[in-house]
Amino acid sequence: MFKKTVSLVLAACAMTLVLSACSKSEEEAAPAEQAAEVVSRPAAGADPAAWKKYLGAVVMQNMDGVKSNRPYMYFVPGGDDGKSEVDRSNQLDNVKITVARGVLPGNMLAFGGPNSKQTADLIIDSFADASAGTFKDVTVLFVGDQADSDRVKEALTVAGATYRFAEAK
Repeated sequence: MFKKTVSLVLAACAMTLVLSACSKSEEEAAPAEQAAEVVSRPAAGADPAAWKKYLGAVVMQNMDGVKSNRPYMYFVPGGDDGKSEVDRSNQLDNVKITVARGVLPGNMLAFGGPNSKQTADLIIDSFADASAGTFKDVTVLFVGDQADSDRVKEALTVAGATYRFAEAK
């Protein structure tokens, strides 16, 4: 009787380990499926949620070499109305604080929004006071228009960030 009970307990433990291993492999497969998701660029006046989903998909496609699996993602609202300007100003304040504190090597900061020029301006303004070399081995991803790429890249030179550009399309 005792031998049978021990056998049942060992079998139950083995099944638990097998099932937990299956569960983990399914969880690990989920991020790979998310990374493959292709999302089209939303229209300029689209809901911010659509833009955030798009930005998330573009960031996942550009994570090569980034050690952290949680990039700092900044959605930069477009528009010239009062609310959009206040939202951008608040976002600028947040990013300036992050830049002033610094970011550990291996991380990514990603920026995107419906207006490439406004997004580029926010990045440039955020890094204006960055100390030399403080962003070495930190990737900064700009999702926008090619026309704004060079000036963003130049603004990140002093900080030493690894610059990546993804054309918003």
